[in-house]
Amino acid sequence: MSVPTPVWSRPDDAVRQAQLDAMKRRATGLLALAAAVFGAATAFEGRYPWLGYVRATAEASLVGGLADWFAVTALFRRPLGLPIPHTAIVATRKERIGRILGTFVQNHFLSRDVIATKLQTLGLARRAARWLSQPENARRVAQQVASGVAKTLEALPDDEMRRLVHEVVTARLRTLRVAPTLGKTLSLVLAGDAHQELLSEAVRLTAQAVHDNRDVIRRQVRAESPWWVPGAVDDKIYEKIVGAIELLLRRIATDPGHPLRVAFDAALRDFIDRLQHSPDAIARTEALKEDWLAEPGAAELSARLWETTRRAVVTYATQAGAHAARPLDRGISTFAAALAANDALLEEIDSLVVDLTVSVVEQYRQEIGDFIAQTVAGWDPQATSRRFELAVGRDLQFVRINGTLVGGLVGLTIYTVFHLFWH
Repeated sequence: MSVPTPVWSRPDDAVRQAQLDAMKRRATGLLALAAAVFGAATAFEGRYPWLGYVRATAEASLVGGLADWFAVTALFRRPLGLPIPHTAIVATRKERIGRILGTFVQNHFLSRDVIATKLQTLGLARRAARWLSQPENARRVAQQVASGVAKTLEALPDDEMRRLVHEVVTARLRTLRVAPTLGKTLSLVLAGDAHQELLSEAVRLTAQAVHDNRDVIRRQVRAESPWWVPGAVDDKIYEKIVGAIELLLRRIATDPGHPLRVAFDAALRDFIDRLQHSPDAIARTEALKEDWLAEPGAAELSARLWETTRRAVVTYATQAGAHAARPLDRGISTFAAALAANDALLEEIDSLVVDLTVSVVEQYRQEIGDFIAQTVAGWDPQATSRRFELAVGRDLQFVRINGTLVGGLVGLTIYTVFHLFWH
């Protein structure tokens, strides 16, 4: 597989190039100064013997500067364009450089110990929790999540999704035994005597309905009474009926042990028991469920479920940019705040992240090293040399400058020692 040559141009290349050119001029200028001093000292050394020290210093500086110029230039190109062996090293050895670089990264950056130690010091879980606990950050995350889900739902084919939702809902309902499930649900109501509260509320509503419809009841009594019954008798009948109903309702409401309450409790318990244990009740409920699933209304209900869900998500996503906090925003922020306060859970999450990351890196570290080697091998030689030179060339010019200066000092030292001890 061929590796495309990357685009080398970067916004700071011009600045780097200018800095590199400036340092080259300085290093070359210092070398030229050494050459000029060497020439002048050599010309006048016969007249002024002390210039021998200057000549030796300039000569050594010139040699050191030229040697380091050759060494630095040979890294990136052929000095003076001459085909000297082992020059233009970056361009001609880029495959080897790529392999060395890939192996170095693989062994020293992608090792288990290095990655695990670094990740453990970062405290990623705590950082993420603190970041998400900020309402603004939670809002942004919620907006991205809602927007992504909304776009996904809008892109899905509507007809296929309705059919899929109907199939999923139908399959789930067919595996669900309705009667026992309903029985368990109602048994929870019985456990807290909530059914008696429901009965009390029903009694209250009935009493209110009777009170609000007295005139209706009176007219109905008169309408149903024979024509020959006097109106006073109708009123008496009305008062008896309404009075009996209201008395019954008051007794039920105020007496926890009223027979009607006891009967209601017994009937409900029997109904719950039959839902959970009676084969006939369970079978009849399952038959009713299958009849309902076969009705067109079941498919219509599934379609409405899909449409309602999709519309709700899209609406939430379009309103997620509002300043008011949304439920998802608050949920993320609250969860993150609770997580940030739980040190034990944070440590577990960090351990999980470290284990997963190390496992993935160990699995693909060889491929990463090979990828680096192949990528460098596929680069254009001249472009690679230029990129390396822009990256480190400015610093390498200090090698030339130091070589010129240090070479001069070494030459002066050797010349001085020679004249002191052997001249």
